[in-house]
Amino acid sequence: MGFGDLKSPAGLQVLNDYLADKSYIEGYVPSQADVAVFEAVSGPPPADLCHALRWYNHIKSYEKEKASLPGVKKALGKYGPANVEDTTGSGATDSKDDDDIDLFGSDDEEESEEAKRLREERLAQYESKKAKKPALVAKSSILLDVKPWDDETDMAKLEECVRSIQADGLVWGSSKLVPVGYGIKKLQIQCVVEDDKVGTDMLEERITAFEDYVQSMDVAAFNKI
Repeated sequence: MGFGDLKSPAGLQVLNDYLADKSYIEGYVPSQADVAVFEAVSGPPPADLCHALRWYNHIKSYEKEKASLPGVKKALGKYGPANVEDTTGSGATDSKDDDDIDLFGSDDEEESEEAKRLREERLAQYESKKAKKPALVAKSSILLDVKPWDDETDMAKLEECVRSIQADGLVWGSSKLVPVGYGIKKLQIQCVVEDDKVGTDMLEERITAFEDYVQSMDVAAFNKI
């Protein structure tokens, strides 16, 4: 059984002849048999195939009810004249695009005005909440090693100079003196910075500017917060 290749003129002719004395593919009401054959047809049959075109337009009117039509959809080879074999989809002229065409369309595409309004309201509410949400500020915790010139450097004064550096996005934390040898101690001091406002280059430039006390500055640890 079958209609030959329903995507070819010959197959549509078989369908037209089959429907010459029938309203539907099977029985007396539209069913899943009509849906199966309808979906195999690439588009409306030409006007000279009046029976096939009449059937096509009639079944197309059920596009929203296709899932609820009675019966169980079967393979195309289960419908049509007994002396014709189904070859739809096996021809060289078939294309992937033909298989992907949904002739019935989708209910989702026919969005009601109410659904559109609700969707737009929710999008507006989301955008409003996102705009009010404070932006996340990227911060880093930095541990600095500040080395003096020698063991005679006033480390209390050195730390005072370092802490005197003020900038938007810079907060000084705890500190301690760490021995480095020969009686010399370095200042190890913690700070938290906002990445967009304060960088290590700026800190080094400002700290080493106290050249009477500071020999050099190194970054001992750098962690994103």
